[in-house]
Amino acid sequence: MKVQEVKITIKDLVEGYVDNQEEGVRGYGGKLDIRPPYQREFIYKDAQRNAVIETVKKGFPLNLMYWAVNDDGTFEIIDGQQRTISICEYVIGNFSLNDFNFHNLYKEEQAKILDYELSIYQCKGTDREKLEWFQVINIAGEELTKQELRNAVYKGSFVSDAKRYFSKTGCPAYKIASKYINGAVNRQAYLETAIKWISDNKIEDYMAQNQHKEDAKELWNYFQSVIAWVQRGFKKYRKEMKGVDWGKLYKDHKNEPFKPEEIEEETRKLMEDYDVTSKKGIYTYILERELKFLSIRAFDDRQKRQVYEKQDGKCKDCKKEFPIEEMDADHITPWIEGGHTVIENCQMLCKKDNRKKGAR
Repeated sequence: MKVQEVKITIKDLVEGYVDNQEEGVRGYGGKLDIRPPYQREFIYKDAQRNAVIETVKKGFPLNLMYWAVNDDGTFEIIDGQQRTISICEYVIGNFSLNDFNFHNLYKEEQAKILDYELSIYQCKGTDREKLEWFQVINIAGEELTKQELRNAVYKGSFVSDAKRYFSKTGCPAYKIASKYINGAVNRQAYLETAIKWISDNKIEDYMAQNQHKEDAKELWNYFQSVIAWVQRGFKKYRKEMKGVDWGKLYKDHKNEPFKPEEIEEETRKLMEDYDVTSKKGIYTYILERELKFLSIRAFDDRQKRQVYEKQDGKCKDCKKEFPIEEMDADHITPWIEGGHTVIENCQMLCKKDNRKKGAR
């Protein structure tokens, strides 16, 4: 990775500035891609945008910005996009500050802004090197998400097309899956989730392999398949379904026969069960049958002490006496067999005997 610090004046930065909406934003005489199609939208609030201009007007230093150097000698912003757009939009007159537009300023005030020098780190390296580097730098302002960083590194036709499906409120992915996925669609949470599902969480490998693919139809079709499978199997929607790792469940169980009525009946019972503390884990448990996903309620300290005293401090199995700290509270009848976390179903075992019981 080669990194070079350069100084760029605002006058040079704003030269040739153009905002083509979906086609991207360019500046620096057309050589700088400020917001390529795969990047995020402008997200600064007015106060943040105005603070950037105030900083420049007062001659205070702005934080470092980072540009990637492309093979053809052009550049692309990795960090600093929001500050760059704020500066350019002000200079070309698209907003005013304290009731003064840039063009209303005195000539010497305009010159002070145009001559202001920005500190830029220009870096050139492999895609992998750039991704690793940008993940560890201290990014100022509105921090990029991991997926926004990946989008910047693995730019190309694939990411540009994927944005149509996954990257805006109201996009197709949001319309069909907003009830099932956490995170903001415009911060690339949906795109990251979709790639995670199709790639077994090998997101960067998948993006590198598909970087120059013409479109993202394969990803979109797979995503739709996962959501349709969830909706077929779990007929009644509950808020606990949001954020479940449906991609892994789909991959592991998509070919198994589904009985939606039976699934709904079991889901309802587990939702009502006081001992099930992880209601979100119900969906994974139903398919994988591992109790850890339910986080069955444990006996509290009051219950432990009461049973410990009733047993005279002795292990129920080996009958030896132990301090309470060296004993475990155990369900006499396991939850899976209908036992509940009530004092009548509690026994105190030494840790050795409790482990032996768990191994049986």
